[in-house]
Amino acid sequence: MVTETWLTQESYDRLSAELEHLSTEGRAEVVARIDAARQEGDLKENGGYHAARDEQSKLEARIQQLTELLRDAQVGEAPADDGVAEPGTVVHAKVDGKDMTFLIGSREAAVDVDPALKVFSESSPIGAAVIGHKVGDSVSYEAPNGSTVKVKITEVEPFRS
Repeated sequence: MVTETWLTQESYDRLSAELEHLSTEGRAEVVARIDAARQEGDLKENGGYHAARDEQSKLEARIQQLTELLRDAQVGEAPADDGVAEPGTVVHAKVDGKDMTFLIGSREAAVDVDPALKVFSESSPIGAAVIGHKVGDSVSYEAPNGSTVKVKITEVEPFRS
């Protein structure tokens, strides 16, 4: 299942630069560390070699994550300020009676702006439930534990990076 993720142009550019760095200099640096550790001899008991291989694995996973995210990204400005919940909006809601504020989009879009802002993708249970609804609407969704969660949208505003 392909999920399109909303990103600001700034976020897309930042993530593209990170991917470029990891795919070139990042890979070269890790390969050099692996080669240097390999020169030390017995690989079974070579902590530096195993640490470098672990780092390589994490680097390749991040490269794959960024590649998929950027390939499926919907890039653009925040949507119109029309009170409708959609990708790129910040939703204020009462979720099971508690106030909650969250962005519908990608964590990568909000990380530099507000690291504390909750982020839900469009395909998450709460994201899918509120998409297309407006201020004053009440919706519900089934949580992963099987319970029904009630959501009343109190405010919707475009995300500002």
